[in-house]
Amino acid sequence: MAKALDLEEQEQLDQIKHFWKKYGNLISWVLIAVMGSYAAWNGYHYWQRDQASKASILFDELERAVASGDLVRVERSFADMKDKFGATHYAHQAALLAAKSLQAQGKSEAARAGLSWVAESAPDPAYRDIARLRLSALMLDAGSNDEALSQLSGPFTPAMQGLAADLRGDVLKAQNKNTEAIAAYQLAWQMLSDSTDYRRLVEAKLNALGIDPQAASPAPVKGASK
Repeated sequence: MAKALDLEEQEQLDQIKHFWKKYGNLISWVLIAVMGSYAAWNGYHYWQRDQASKASILFDELERAVASGDLVRVERSFADMKDKFGATHYAHQAALLAAKSLQAQGKSEAARAGLSWVAESAPDPAYRDIARLRLSALMLDAGSNDEALSQLSGPFTPAMQGLAADLRGDVLKAQNKNTEAIAAYQLAWQMLSDSTDYRRLVEAKLNALGIDPQAASPAPVKGASK
């Protein structure tokens, strides 16, 4: 009996040896690839956490600079953030915060540069939308209406579509394109149904153009351009 078992074990061992001889290298390389991928994945996430931790420190520095009104520190902190941690969410938050501070203190070009960077490079569509809205508002204030409309021409996330339509109406109104402005405001009014206060503002703009958005068949504005 013992000899029979020994023969069975030897046969199994021979089969294993044959299998390993045939597929051993392939299995080894597959294991190396899997383990390497796992190590790389862990390393990447460790790097991301490390980058985010360092970026948060610089973001705190930027917030303090903004609070104190120190534009030199604001610009320096943002430049450091952009150069060293440009791939992090902190960098894009920093750009939006820095742009607001710079614009408030008359540095419109620097503010526009920061917003343009976010609009073009932020991986989060919400950040890109916010930057595009603010950028178009700055362009409208500067009288660059065509550039403002260009920023508003692309698609927006659902949460931002109403705001974009309202701002598009402002730009078209500034161009004396009242008919188109009315259409943009009406779209904004429809989309902002969950934002009562903002909707009232849009309604006031429509009322100023002779339109009641709540009326079933609003009368056209006299003299509105086509």
